[in-house]
Amino acid sequence: MVEQSPQIKIMIDNLQLGDRVKIFLDSKIAKSEGWFEGTIVRVDPYSDHRSFYWVELDADAQALLGIRQISVFNPKNIVRT
Repeated sequence: MVEQSPQIKIMIDNLQLGDRVKIFLDSKIAKSEGWFEGTIVRVDPYSDHRSFYWVELDADAQALLGIRQISVFNPKNIVRT
């Protein structure tokens, strides 16, 4: 049996509207690769176990990346702060 790290369990089970999060964007998606802070503003269920999390980025991230909101699907790329 493979154990999940506590961080992954938190990311999958407990994210909800209004949560402050950090999201990871790689250079394929963003002008600048790294972790960016924001707030979950919408959750679109995809299946019983996964959802798209819409994150409104903080003002500094918006200025750097040139985007206001982005959806995150991969749970390893989103962490509650």
